[in-house]
Amino acid sequence: MAAVEKRGESSYRLTVSCGYDKQGKKLVKRKSIDLSHIKPNKREEEANKQWILFKDEVEKGIFLDAGKITFEDFIEKWLKDYAEHELAPKTLFRYKEILNSRVIPALGHIKLIQLQPTHLNEFYNNLRENGVKNNKKYASKEYFIDILASQGLTLKDVKEKAKVTDRTIYNLKYHKNISAAIAVSISESLNIKIDKLFNRIGEDEPLSEKTILQHHRLISSILTSAVQWQFIINNPATRVKAPRAEKKEARHFEEEQIEYIFLLLQDAPIKYRAMIYLSLYGGMRMGELAGLDWSDLDLENKVLEIKQSSQYLPGEGVFTKDTKNYSSQRIIALPATVITLMKEYKLWQNGEKANHGELWDKKCNRIFTTDHGTPMFPSTPSKWFSKFLKKHNEQIMNDPSIKPEDKDNYLIDEVNFHGLRHTSASLLIAEGLDVVTVSKRLGHSKPSTTTDIYAHQLRKTDVEAANKLENLFNKKDKGKMRG
Repeated sequence: MAAVEKRGESSYRLTVSCGYDKQGKKLVKRKSIDLSHIKPNKREEEANKQWILFKDEVEKGIFLDAGKITFEDFIEKWLKDYAEHELAPKTLFRYKEILNSRVIPALGHIKLIQLQPTHLNEFYNNLRENGVKNNKKYASKEYFIDILASQGLTLKDVKEKAKVTDRTIYNLKYHKNISAAIAVSISESLNIKIDKLFNRIGEDEPLSEKTILQHHRLISSILTSAVQWQFIINNPATRVKAPRAEKKEARHFEEEQIEYIFLLLQDAPIKYRAMIYLSLYGGMRMGELAGLDWSDLDLENKVLEIKQSSQYLPGEGVFTKDTKNYSSQRIIALPATVITLMKEYKLWQNGEKANHGELWDKKCNRIFTTDHGTPMFPSTPSKWFSKFLKKHNEQIMNDPSIKPEDKDNYLIDEVNFHGLRHTSASLLIAEGLDVVTVSKRLGHSKPSTTTDIYAHQLRKTDVEAANKLENLFNKKDKGKMRG
């Protein structure tokens, strides 16, 4: 197959090879040119020059047969050429879940150039229907271990191949519920169909507007790349009214409840007490807490450096990555109360190291670890804290010595662990600390992020400021009247 073919008196066909498709078929791009305006003896030379230019365009992705490429084809290119290099592992995992479970099945077959706003509107409306949200849990079948044995496998093999936690192995052994993502990961790593290993449990629900908005933003981002890479002229997602997610106040504890929680924590294991104190006073994300090394904590100068995060993905296990963004790398001051507790905790941990001897992972320098010194599972603090609150509330409800009408005074709002971060920010704002300082302490990329999340708290402080001004001038007016 010639790269430059003469097709007529003054016309030529240019051909550029583009590799092979999924089925192994050779892909080519062709372009016909008319050189009637060029002198006959110069046409072949010009055709070769045009072929070089055309080849450069193809290699840069500028020339495309937009009539053939589908939205799915472009999504695959976007994932390969951009997302897999630029996005954080957890973000990439979430995006692939959205794309593979909903976007590609619904829109992937449409030619990219033919994708219209109406297609997107219909897709978002479908997401609002019952049965779309695949929130079902899975439980291992009654003969799960026998099924593994028939394939020459054990639970130990499952843990190693799927890189799941001991808790997941426990759930598999005793047929407890696990998430769909973990079930899929186990099925794929063992190369056994999911319905052979697991039973599905639960009911499907419609997606929330917030989740639908996430779908819209992802689609819009992909199509923006399509425009920038000159696959399409404009982005149809920009002509669609974005789904409106209701802005909710960030859930947090009130000051009185935090004081009560501190009181209850005195009887809690020191490791978890240290986690709660550090999270509240430091305002860090859960992954940032799990990723802390002892070298990040300066006990003498009472400061903590946050520079990495610990995360978990099915099939990959626990891993360490850089913080969410550049601004998330920060140094925060800690009060004497926390430093004293962390010194006490460090002594306790040193005792644990001595007790475990060779069984302790001496390569790991994390502040918070498993019982054998290995990196702590990132969600461990969250699970412990939820059980802590739930257990306390159950004890209050079952305590016959407390009158029913008084029980509300002892119950604690069951806010999740991330709520400690929100509590830290809310209390600082309530104390009058400026938004820029709060933003830097939280590691937000810009103060407007802080303003958006804590708008409710800021409105409260603004009302308080207005009332203080009113009281100030009322006092002056009354003074004049007395004079």
